[in-house]
Amino acid sequence: MTGSAESRHRAPERLATLLTGAVAESMRAVGGHVGGAYLRSSTPGLLRLAVLAGLPGPLFRPWWRMHMDRPFPVADAHRLGVEIQLADPTETMRRYPQLAAGLPFRFGSVYVPVVGASTPYGVLAVLRPAMPDATAAKLDRDRLTEAAQGLGAALLELEEDGPRVVWDGEPLSVRPPADHTPPGAVGRFSWDLAAGTVTADDTLSALLGTAPARFTGTPEALAASVAPHDAHELIAALRETAETGQAPPQPLRVRADDGGMRLLEISRPGGASPEEARLSGIVVDMGGGAAGDGAADLLPEGVFTLDRLGLISYVNPRAAELLGRPRAELLGRPLWQAVPWLDRPAYEDHLRGALLSRDPVHFRVRRPRPDGEQSDTGYDSWLSLSAYPGPDGLTFTAVPLGHDADTVGAADAGPAAAAGPVDAAADQAAVGPLPPAALASLADPADTATAPEAVANATAPLYPPLFLAIALSEAVTARQVSAVVMRELLPAFGGRRLAIYLLHERRLYLAWETGFPQGFLDPFDGVGLDVRLPGVETLTSGRPLFFESMQQLAAAYPGIALDAEQGARAFLPLIASGRPVGSCILGFDLPRTFSAQERTVLTALAGLIAQALERAQRHDTEAALARGLQAALLPHRLPAHPQVETAARYLPGTQGMDVGGDWYDVIEAGEGLALVIGDVQGHGVQAAATMGQLRSAVRAFALGGHSPQEVMSGTNRLLIDLDPGQFASCCYIRLDPDTGAAQAARAGHPQPLLRHPDGAAEVLDLPGGVVLGVDPTAVYPVTELRLEPGAVLALYTDGLVENPGTDIDTGIERLRAALAQAAAPTRRGGASLTGTADLLIELARQTTDRPDDIALLLTTRRATPSTPS
Repeated sequence: MTGSAESRHRAPERLATLLTGAVAESMRAVGGHVGGAYLRSSTPGLLRLAVLAGLPGPLFRPWWRMHMDRPFPVADAHRLGVEIQLADPTETMRRYPQLAAGLPFRFGSVYVPVVGASTPYGVLAVLRPAMPDATAAKLDRDRLTEAAQGLGAALLELEEDGPRVVWDGEPLSVRPPADHTPPGAVGRFSWDLAAGTVTADDTLSALLGTAPARFTGTPEALAASVAPHDAHELIAALRETAETGQAPPQPLRVRADDGGMRLLEISRPGGASPEEARLSGIVVDMGGGAAGDGAADLLPEGVFTLDRLGLISYVNPRAAELLGRPRAELLGRPLWQAVPWLDRPAYEDHLRGALLSRDPVHFRVRRPRPDGEQSDTGYDSWLSLSAYPGPDGLTFTAVPLGHDADTVGAADAGPAAAAGPVDAAADQAAVGPLPPAALASLADPADTATAPEAVANATAPLYPPLFLAIALSEAVTARQVSAVVMRELLPAFGGRRLAIYLLHERRLYLAWETGFPQGFLDPFDGVGLDVRLPGVETLTSGRPLFFESMQQLAAAYPGIALDAEQGARAFLPLIASGRPVGSCILGFDLPRTFSAQERTVLTALAGLIAQALERAQRHDTEAALARGLQAALLPHRLPAHPQVETAARYLPGTQGMDVGGDWYDVIEAGEGLALVIGDVQGHGVQAAATMGQLRSAVRAFALGGHSPQEVMSGTNRLLIDLDPGQFASCCYIRLDPDTGAAQAARAGHPQPLLRHPDGAAEVLDLPGGVVLGVDPTAVYPVTELRLEPGAVLALYTDGLVENPGTDIDTGIERLRAALAQAAAPTRRGGASLTGTADLLIELARQTTDRPDDIALLLTTRRATPSTPS
């Protein structure tokens, strides 16, 4: 069904209404404080966050887009069509370490696929307080499932009446459903555009001081009641929304009679017809009038509040002074716009932690000096911020740190001292060097002498998981993964020793070690899972083990062999998607402590390492299978002919899956020979299998006496019928050994080279058709050519002439020059054809970084017939 023009016009508003309602219901079902709806987009394989409730949109920006093949619960729930529940951070780290690394906070989460009939639309996601599995199982999951099913059915109906349901824009940030009366009252109104009447609910009527029965009037009356000082601004916004259908992107900030701040949000939900069109909105009383400000105005410290949309809802005079903006310019504005110097990744991470885990956070921020203000220290001033989460947002306290050690120490003795070295170092990394006095305050107030060590240890949790994830994505073997960990992870945490064990048939085998005394780890190689060792128990229990000194380790495991160093040790389980992979040991030369944040980040990073190792093991298995398959499919020897000599070479690539779909063949077809070379797009088992099918097809057509054009066309149609999702290039030449006459057909393959008997070499110009597997009607023209006795015909795949960053024509010219310089194989004392083949691939053979595999086939005619030996 195409639906009416009106229904198509209303579809976006109806979609937004459906999504926000489903998110609210899902949050109520499981007691969530953050909820979201992901929808498919017009980009294949990509989900987009459509609605976000309970968290400011900018704080969640890294998760606005979600690829369906990523190892995240949203992607798995959508792709597999199953509900995923993560009870707490521990389970999240075990199953989805990349999520835990990006959001290392205490929360649980639930993800439910949204499906209409058999159409997957997206996922409802809810974040809630962490709780044990047994408690989490008692949540009203049936209600959550019903919300997802209801949304799926509604989206299916919406799609039948209008365009395809997708989401391509930024997410809508909405307030979470309220299960209590918020401190700032929220009233709702509705404006019937056809009747011209405005109706208010009981809360708004009470807020405005009118009886519900008497509150029915015009938009002008509503504007005058809500904001007598800003009525003109409000009515203009209402009229514009009614005319254009586009609501203001941000809430309107208006003043009440008592001077307090109010926020007004307008929306235009879809109706069944123009006659039923209406506007709706909410009015939020932010307080802050003469009576409301009085109590907090007298506080000596700065106090301000932030709602769950990221809007500043209250500021006392001291906070406005410390933030450097008048209160009127702060209230009702997003924090990051009102106070731009707070828009830093390290600060955002603290706010995410408070909003997601509902634990207080304490951190320091550097406040830039106002223009013209001088500082004796040469540094900007510093504030200590504490954020205390509540059901409606965050309440902040702000205390200046000052510039002298006594002032800083006194400030740290308060709530900000809970930040410890970790949070301070985070801000240091974000904003630059600290002033000397503030640097000293990073130490434990009880032991300022440990400041340098504290600062050194504090940098470890700040190691960006993204760096390790990017580096690991390029590692395809277990050895490469271990090398990445040694290069990226150890320096970040001050470690000097690493050992990685992999699980095989219930035993742990040492895969990589560095920094340990020679032979020290040999007795631990191949130990069973029943042995009481920390490297074993961290895997069997799934819990990381941290020992601040070797004395602690010896006390926990009496009799365990110890090396000479007395430093700390961390034993991390390597578990990928719930499956044990092995264990990782990090060694430190000196005793040290591991903060809670360090333990969380290290455990999450261990999950990334486990996933990379599991991928490497799959690579090794698949590569071995592909190599075996390709070895079986390529010809073991080329046919001997009294008048024609051939030589071939194959080199696998050194990156990725190592083997691809390159092949060559020489086929005795009647009185002639068929020379074939081809290249299937891609690498691995699938490419090798497709190559085998194409080689068999070409042989069958050639042995059937078909012309080169028929061979290429028939193979092209076969590949399209097989539909492996791949295409291939090919060059097919049928040679008459007696006369040297040849017929050639080419399908998107590099041009052959021909070295004449006099030593001159050229690039042939054979017309050709498109690659195989694309166009079933493709035509492959045939070119006549002649191979003189002593001439050499070279067929090759693009891996021999392609280099990253270099034009392929340059590579072909280099190969042509090399072929011209090679001695003629028929000349006395000259190189053999096999020697020429070796010379042409010598450079490629010595290259350790080959992204593609290489195939080469050389053919020459002898001057006089001879009997093969």
